[in-house]
Amino acid sequence: MPESKVDVPDAICYTLNAMNKLYGLIFDVDGVIADTEAVNARVSIKIFADLFGIKGVRREDFEAGIGRGAQEYVRAAARTHGMELTDEQVEHATQLRQEYFLDILSKEPLPPFPGVLELMEEAMQREDFRVAIATSGTLEKSSAVLKAAKVPFKQMVYINGSDVKNKKPDPELFLLAAAGLAINPADCVVIEDAPSGIQAAKAAGAKCIAVTNSADADKLREADLICDSLEQMDIETIQKIIDKPI
Repeated sequence: MPESKVDVPDAICYTLNAMNKLYGLIFDVDGVIADTEAVNARVSIKIFADLFGIKGVRREDFEAGIGRGAQEYVRAAARTHGMELTDEQVEHATQLRQEYFLDILSKEPLPPFPGVLELMEEAMQREDFRVAIATSGTLEKSSAVLKAAKVPFKQMVYINGSDVKNKKPDPELFLLAAAGLAINPADCVVIEDAPSGIQAAKAAGAKCIAVTNSADADKLREADLICDSLEQMDIETIQKIIDKPI
Protein backbone atom coordinates (compact mmCIF):
# COMPACT_ATOMS: atom_id res chain seq x y z
CA MET A 1 0.00 0.00 0.00
CA PRO A 2 1.47 3.37 -0.97
CA GLU A 3 2.50 5.65 1.88
CA SER A 4 0.04 8.50 2.41
CA LYS A 5 1.33 12.05 2.56
CA VAL A 6 -0.28 15.10 4.10
CA ASP A 7 0.78 18.47 2.74
CA VAL A 8 1.36 21.06 5.46
CA PRO A 9 1.93 24.72 4.58
CA ASP A 10 5.56 25.80 4.95
CA ALA A 11 4.69 28.52 7.46
CA ILE A 12 3.03 26.01 9.79
CA CYS A 13 6.01 23.62 9.51
CA TYR A 14 8.40 26.44 10.35
CA THR A 15 6.37 27.38 13.42
CA LEU A 16 6.26 23.80 14.68
CA ASN A 17 9.99 23.34 14.15
CA ALA A 18 10.79 26.61 15.92
CA MET A 19 8.61 25.65 18.90
CA ASN A 20 10.11 22.18 19.24
CA LYS A 21 13.68 22.83 18.12
CA LEU A 22 16.36 20.77 19.83
CA TYR A 23 19.99 21.75 20.25
CA GLY A 24 22.97 19.46 20.56
CA LEU A 25 26.04 20.13 22.71
CA ILE A 26 28.95 17.81 21.89
CA PHE A 27 32.07 17.65 24.05
CA ASP A 28 35.47 16.38 23.00
CA VAL A 29 37.36 14.77 25.91
CA ASP A 30 41.14 15.19 25.77
CA GLY A 31 42.04 18.82 26.37
CA VAL A 32 38.40 19.89 26.74
CA ILE A 33 37.02 18.01 29.74
CA ALA A 34 40.34 17.56 31.55
CA ASP A 35 44.03 18.28 31.01
CA THR A 36 44.78 14.87 29.57
CA GLU A 37 47.17 16.38 27.02
CA ALA A 38 49.76 16.88 29.76
CA VAL A 39 49.48 13.19 30.72
CA ASN A 40 49.38 12.11 27.05
CA ALA A 41 52.62 13.94 26.38
CA ARG A 42 54.23 12.68 29.57
CA VAL A 43 53.59 8.99 28.83
CA SER A 44 54.39 9.42 25.13
CA ILE A 45 57.78 10.99 25.93
CA LYS A 46 58.49 7.95 28.09
CA ILE A 47 57.45 5.65 25.22
CA PHE A 48 59.94 7.26 22.85
CA ALA A 49 62.72 6.81 25.39
CA ASP A 50 61.77 3.24 26.35
CA LEU A 51 60.95 1.84 22.90
CA PHE A 52 63.04 3.86 20.48
CA GLY A 53 65.83 5.30 22.61
CA ILE A 54 64.92 8.85 21.57
CA LYS A 55 65.64 11.41 24.29
CA GLY A 56 64.65 15.06 24.35
CA VAL A 57 61.11 14.63 22.99
CA ARG A 58 58.93 17.56 24.07
CA ARG A 59 55.20 18.08 24.45
CA GLU A 60 55.24 20.45 21.47
CA ASP A 61 56.48 17.62 19.22
CA PHE A 62 53.05 15.95 19.41
CA GLU A 63 51.05 19.04 18.43
CA ALA A 64 50.31 17.98 14.83
CA GLY A 65 48.69 14.80 16.13
CA ILE A 66 46.46 16.29 18.84
CA GLY A 67 42.85 15.23 18.38
CA ARG A 68 43.62 12.79 15.57
CA GLY A 69 43.85 9.59 17.59
CA ALA A 70 46.71 7.84 19.37
CA GLN A 71 48.42 6.57 16.22
CA GLU A 72 48.72 9.98 14.57
CA TYR A 73 49.74 11.48 17.91
CA VAL A 74 52.72 9.13 18.11
CA ARG A 75 53.59 9.51 14.42
CA ALA A 76 53.65 13.32 14.76
CA ALA A 77 56.51 13.29 17.26
CA ALA A 78 58.36 10.58 15.36
CA ARG A 79 58.32 12.69 12.21
CA THR A 80 59.50 15.72 14.17
CA HIS A 81 62.57 13.66 15.10
CA GLY A 82 63.08 12.37 11.56
CA MET A 83 61.69 8.91 12.17
CA GLU A 84 58.97 7.15 10.13
CA LEU A 85 57.46 4.38 12.24
CA THR A 86 56.11 1.13 10.84
CA ASP A 87 52.50 0.15 11.54
CA GLU A 88 53.75 -2.51 13.95
CA GLN A 89 55.87 0.01 15.86
CA VAL A 90 52.94 2.43 16.09
CA GLU A 91 50.62 -0.33 17.31
CA HIS A 92 53.10 -1.39 20.01
CA ALA A 93 53.72 2.22 21.04
CA THR A 94 50.03 3.14 21.32
CA GLN A 95 49.20 0.02 23.34
CA LEU A 96 52.03 0.67 25.80
CA ARG A 97 51.14 4.37 25.90
CA GLN A 98 47.60 3.52 26.97
CA GLU A 99 48.89 1.20 29.68
CA TYR A 100 51.13 3.96 31.04
CA PHE A 101 48.26 6.46 30.84
CA LEU A 102 45.80 4.25 32.72
CA ASP A 103 48.44 3.50 35.36
CA ILE A 104 48.93 7.23 36.02
CA LEU A 105 45.17 7.78 36.12
CA SER A 106 44.81 5.06 38.76
CA LYS A 107 47.31 6.86 41.02
CA GLU A 108 46.79 10.56 40.39
CA PRO A 109 43.67 12.77 40.37
CA LEU A 110 42.42 14.24 37.10
CA PRO A 111 40.00 17.07 37.87
CA PRO A 112 37.86 18.55 35.11
CA PHE A 113 38.67 21.96 33.69
CA PRO A 114 36.75 24.83 35.36
CA GLY A 115 33.24 25.30 34.01
CA VAL A 116 32.95 21.90 32.28
CA LEU A 117 30.61 20.10 34.66
CA GLU A 118 28.58 23.24 35.25
CA LEU A 119 27.98 23.74 31.51
CA MET A 120 27.02 20.09 31.08
CA GLU A 121 24.60 20.30 34.00
CA GLU A 122 23.04 23.49 32.67
CA ALA A 123 22.44 21.87 29.26
CA MET A 124 21.09 18.64 30.73
CA GLN A 125 18.52 20.56 32.75
CA ARG A 126 17.14 22.17 29.60
CA GLU A 127 14.32 20.45 27.71
CA ASP A 128 15.60 21.83 24.40
CA PHE A 129 19.21 20.60 24.79
CA ARG A 130 20.83 17.19 24.49
CA VAL A 131 24.43 16.41 25.40
CA ALA A 132 26.98 14.05 23.86
CA ILE A 133 30.60 13.01 24.36
CA ALA A 134 32.61 12.45 21.16
CA THR A 135 36.30 11.57 21.37
CA SER A 136 38.96 9.94 19.23
CA GLY A 137 40.24 8.17 22.34
CA THR A 138 39.56 4.47 22.82
CA LEU A 139 36.66 3.27 24.95
CA GLU A 140 38.97 2.14 27.77
CA LYS A 141 41.05 5.30 27.85
CA SER A 142 38.24 7.85 27.41
CA SER A 143 35.90 6.19 29.91
CA ALA A 144 38.71 6.23 32.49
CA VAL A 145 39.12 9.97 31.94
CA LEU A 146 35.38 10.60 32.19
CA LYS A 147 35.14 8.62 35.42
CA ALA A 148 38.15 10.43 36.91
CA ALA A 149 36.64 13.82 36.02
CA LYS A 150 33.25 12.72 37.43
CA VAL A 151 31.41 13.32 34.15
CA PRO A 152 27.89 11.74 34.14
CA PHE A 153 28.56 10.29 30.68
CA LYS A 154 26.13 7.39 31.10
CA GLN A 155 23.36 9.97 30.88
CA MET A 156 24.68 11.20 27.53
CA VAL A 157 25.29 9.92 24.03
CA TYR A 158 28.86 8.61 24.13
CA ILE A 159 30.88 8.07 20.95
CA ASN A 160 34.56 7.12 21.11
CA GLY A 161 37.40 6.16 18.81
CA SER A 162 36.45 2.49 19.06
CA ASP A 163 33.15 3.32 17.31
CA VAL A 164 34.60 4.90 14.15
CA LYS A 165 36.89 3.95 11.28
CA ASN A 166 38.01 7.47 10.39
CA LYS A 167 39.59 9.82 12.91
CA LYS A 168 39.55 13.62 12.88
CA PRO A 169 39.69 15.74 10.78
CA ASP A 170 37.20 13.32 9.19
CA PRO A 171 33.67 14.26 10.36
CA GLU A 172 32.55 10.67 11.10
CA LEU A 173 32.86 11.04 14.89
CA PHE A 174 30.63 14.11 15.08
CA LEU A 175 28.15 12.88 12.49
CA LEU A 176 27.70 9.76 14.62
CA ALA A 177 27.25 11.86 17.76
CA ALA A 178 24.62 14.05 16.09
CA ALA A 179 22.82 10.94 14.83
CA GLY A 180 22.87 9.53 18.36
CA LEU A 181 21.28 12.73 19.61
CA ALA A 182 18.76 12.57 16.74
CA ILE A 183 19.60 16.20 15.97
CA ASN A 184 20.71 17.74 12.68
CA PRO A 185 24.46 18.53 12.86
CA ALA A 186 23.64 22.13 11.90
CA ASP A 187 21.80 22.42 15.23
CA CYS A 188 24.81 21.20 17.22
CA VAL A 189 27.84 22.91 18.74
CA VAL A 190 31.05 20.93 19.19
CA ILE A 191 33.47 22.03 21.91
CA GLU A 192 37.05 21.40 20.80
CA ASP A 193 40.62 22.29 21.65
CA ALA A 194 42.50 21.33 18.48
CA PRO A 195 42.54 22.43 14.82
CA SER A 196 41.77 18.91 13.56
CA GLY A 197 38.70 18.78 15.81
CA ILE A 198 37.47 22.12 14.52
CA GLN A 199 37.92 20.90 10.94
CA ALA A 200 35.97 17.73 11.74
CA ALA A 201 33.12 19.69 13.35
CA LYS A 202 32.90 22.04 10.37
CA ALA A 203 33.02 19.14 7.90
CA ALA A 204 30.10 17.59 9.79
CA GLY A 205 28.12 20.80 9.33
CA ALA A 206 28.16 21.72 13.02
CA LYS A 207 29.19 24.94 14.75
CA CYS A 208 32.29 24.90 16.94
CA ILE A 209 33.51 26.56 20.11
CA ALA A 210 37.26 26.27 20.68
CA VAL A 211 38.86 26.50 24.10
CA THR A 212 42.54 27.44 24.34
CA ASN A 213 43.55 24.60 26.66
CA SER A 214 45.91 22.93 24.17
CA ALA A 215 46.60 25.43 21.39
CA ASP A 216 46.92 29.19 20.92
CA ALA A 217 43.88 31.11 19.72
CA ASP A 218 45.58 31.84 16.40
CA LYS A 219 45.58 28.12 15.59
CA LEU A 220 41.88 27.83 16.46
CA ARG A 221 40.62 30.72 14.32
CA GLU A 222 38.36 28.52 12.17
CA ALA A 223 36.05 28.04 15.16
CA ASP A 224 32.85 30.10 15.48
CA LEU A 225 33.92 31.27 18.92
CA ILE A 226 37.15 31.00 20.91
CA CYS A 227 37.35 31.18 24.69
CA ASP A 228 40.03 30.70 27.32
CA SER A 229 37.76 28.74 29.65
CA LEU A 230 34.31 27.14 29.57
CA GLU A 231 33.57 29.25 32.64
CA GLN A 232 32.96 31.98 30.06
CA MET A 233 30.25 29.94 28.30
CA ASP A 234 26.53 29.62 28.98
CA ILE A 235 23.63 27.94 27.21
CA GLU A 236 22.22 31.20 25.86
CA THR A 237 25.51 31.99 24.09
CA ILE A 238 25.64 28.48 22.62
CA GLN A 239 22.05 28.77 21.43
CA LYS A 240 22.84 32.06 19.67
CA ILE A 241 25.87 30.50 17.93
CA ILE A 242 23.71 27.67 16.59
CA ASP A 243 20.90 29.96 15.45
CA LYS A 244 23.23 32.45 13.78
CA PRO A 245 22.95 32.14 9.99
CA ILE A 246 26.06 30.94 8.20
